[in-house]
Amino acid sequence: MDEVKVLVEAEINPTETDEKVKTSIANVFGSIPATITPSSSGSMLTAEGEGLNALSGFRDLLRREKVRAAARKIFFRGIREKTIIFCLNKQVAFANHISFSQETGESPLGPIKVTIKCQNPSELIDWLAPRTP
Repeated sequence: MDEVKVLVEAEINPTETDEKVKTSIANVFGSIPATITPSSSGSMLTAEGEGLNALSGFRDLLRREKVRAAARKIFFRGIREKTIIFCLNKQVAFANHISFSQETGESPLGPIKVTIKCQNPSELIDWLAPRTP
């Protein structure tokens, strides 16, 4: 498969700790390197990874949670040229599960926004969440 770049972003609200938000992302994506920068309403956690290894933990979690069919639909809806964009619920990720969410309004603490860049999004989706019989 071609080159894959993963960008994960989550706002850290004043009511949250950096460690809990890091844990939420690590539960879904493994040990993807993260940085925290100040933002207008608190802090922003940004994690970046490259290659399929950056998505292998997420892929395993999709399989374990048995949400591959739903994930496929969300991934295909999130394709913008050579990019796949979707959001995850931060609180559910902290509990080591997956729940997809909207970018605004659905999660009181805000979502985890995931942007995946690759040459062939459809091929990557087939790898992440293969069709289920």
